[in-house]
Amino acid sequence: MEHPILFLDLLTGAFNLHIPPHVTYTWLIMLLLLGLGFLASRSVSLVPAGAQNVFELVIGGLEEFMVEITGEEGRSFFPFIATLFLFILTCNLMGLFPGFFSPTANINTPLSMALCTFVFTHYLGIRYHGVKYIKHFLGPIPWLAPLFFPIELIGHTARVLSLTLRLFGNIMGEYLFLAILLLLAGKFLAPLPMMFLAVFTSTVQAFIFTLLSMMYFAGSMEHAH
Repeated sequence: MEHPILFLDLLTGAFNLHIPPHVTYTWLIMLLLLGLGFLASRSVSLVPAGAQNVFELVIGGLEEFMVEITGEEGRSFFPFIATLFLFILTCNLMGLFPGFFSPTANINTPLSMALCTFVFTHYLGIRYHGVKYIKHFLGPIPWLAPLFFPIELIGHTARVLSLTLRLFGNIMGEYLFLAILLLLAGKFLAPLPMMFLAVFTSTVQAFIFTLLSMMYFAGSMEHAH
C-alpha cells in the first residue's frame, strides 16, 4: 500500500527525479541500518548499554537459533541471515508510519531477496559438496534419477516464488486492511489496535522468511543419501 503523500516522493519531485518509491525507501532503510550499526558499535563495552544492548540481544538470539538449525557450520553465513532479517523487519515496519512506504509491499523487493537466497543456497551446496551436490537432485534410487531431477529442479525454483509471494502478499494485505479500516473509521485512533497487530505480523513475516532461508541452507549443506 502506498500512502497518498510520500515524503521521499516530494523530495525527489523537487529535483525532477522520478524514482520508484520502493527504491528510494530501500536506500533510506539501508542508510538507517548503517547509522544504527555505527551507533551500536561506536562505543562497544563489556557491559552493553543502549543501542549495543538491543543489537546484542537481537543478533545473539538470532545466531543461537540459527546454529540449532544449521549447526556450527552455519556461523560462517550468519551475517547474511542477520542482514536479511533486519532489512526485512525494517522494511515491513517502515510502511506503518504516515508518509512512508514499505519496500516489501512492492513485489520486486521480496523477489530480489528470494533470488539472493536461492543463489546462496546452491553456492553453499557446491562449496560443501563440490560436484557431488548434484546428488541432491537425483533422488534415492539411481534408475529414477531422470524422473527426480526435473521434479527437484521445479521444487527448488518454486522456493523463489514461495518466498516472494508469502512476504509480498502478507505485507500488502496488511497495509490495505489498515487503509480500508482508516477510511471507514474516519479517525486516526480507530485502527490503532490493528497497528499493534501489524507490528507483530511484520516481525513474524521477517522471521519466517529468514527461518525458511536457514532451512534451505541447512538442506544444501547436509549429505545426500
